[in-house]
Formats: sequence, structure tokens, C-alpha cells
Amino acid sequence: MELMDKRNRRVRPDWHLVAMVATSERGSERVSIKNWEMEWIVNIRGMTQQEHARLESIDAILRSETARQQILPFIERVRAELARKKEALMTWEPIPLTVFGGALPAEIRSAWVFVLRAGADTGAERHPNSHQRMMTFEGSGDMQTGEPSQWQSNVLVSNLDAPLQQRWISIPQNVWHRPVVGADADWTVVSFHTVPAEELIEEKPDDSSQDGTKQMKYLDGK
Repeated sequence: MELMDKRNRRVRPDWHLVAMVATSERGSERVSIKNWEMEWIVNIRGMTQQEHARLESIDAILRSETARQQILPFIERVRAELARKKEALMTWEPIPLTVFGGALPAEIRSAWVFVLRAGADTGAERHPNSHQRMMTFEGSGDMQTGEPSQWQSNVLVSNLDAPLQQRWISIPQNVWHRPVVGADADWTVVSFHTVPAEELIEEKPDDSSQDGTKQMKYLDGK
């Protein structure tokens, strides 16, 4: 079954945009429609209806004022650490899952706060042992995905009134990603992984290694 959105685009239940059938006689509106279409495709690329529903359930937890107040002390510590580490592009800290009161999906095994410095580009990385789901808590940034030579933009904002796909991103295991932050303000994100904090692996490109990549556990990098 296909659904129709407000601009008469056909949308399948798996949340992929199939086609744009609306047209406009005014060229400026035609460009606007095309840009909106491309942004929509980028933000929901590969997201099934099941994954969308999963993110909605986690998002509902993060919207709770109780949960947000419990996360704030972690954010303040991580922000203070970034202020102390003048050369660091980002700092992070795991959040105990007990903060969320057992409400998270069973597959979520760790939660994290990251604060990325304004203007930061931390380079390509991927997680060979975890599916990552991440949302913007404060500020905004571009979590680019794809391949180091062919990045696709996924700009994420913190406005709770924005659509889910503009605040969250789902990054499957082994998918390259690259956070890029604007120059105006730091970017604070909350991230969820499918492995415990002590097992989460970061892999980065490394031309000096035989395999072309280098791995480390995230907690070892603090």
C-alpha cells in the first residue's frame, strides 16, 4: 500500500520516498520541492518502518522531563571536560542505562553523551560491532554517512518540534560516518549502542596499517 504526503509524493510504508509526482509552473517552487525531496531521502535512507518506530520509542523516553534532567549532569561534566582539554575536538562519557528506568529497547546495551567542539570535523569512523542510534540534544551538526570519498549530509537539529528524521539518525554496524560541526556553537548528542560501553569499538582509516584501518575501544580513548 502506498501513502500520499501533502505534496502528492508517493511514500511506501517502509518510509522510502518513491517518487515526486507534484509539479509546479513556477521554477522557484520546483527547485524548492526538489531540495525538500533530496533532504528527505538523505535523512531516511535505509530506514524501515520498524526502525522508525524504534526511534520513536526511544525519542519518547528522551522527551521525558525526568530523563532530560537526569542526563543534564552528564552533559555538564562532559562540557567541562571539553573546556579543560583545549586541543580536543570532542569529549564523551557513558550514561548508566538505569537513568532511563528500564524503558529502553532490550537491544540497547549502552548510552553516551558526546559534546563536539564548534568547528570540529573528527574524521571518518565506524563501529564494527555496534548499531548506533543518535539524537541531537543541544545545538546542531552534520552526521555525514557513506564512504570517505562520497559523504552524504545528515544535518540534525535539537528542536523538539522538528520531524524525527531531522533530529535522529540510525547508523548500522560498519557504516562509515563523520560528524561535522558548524562554527557557531558546540554540538551535544546522546547516542545509543547495541554493545556495552566497555566493548564499543571505534575504527578509523589508517594508511600506515596493513588493513588500512585502526581500532580502539572508546573507553580506552578517554
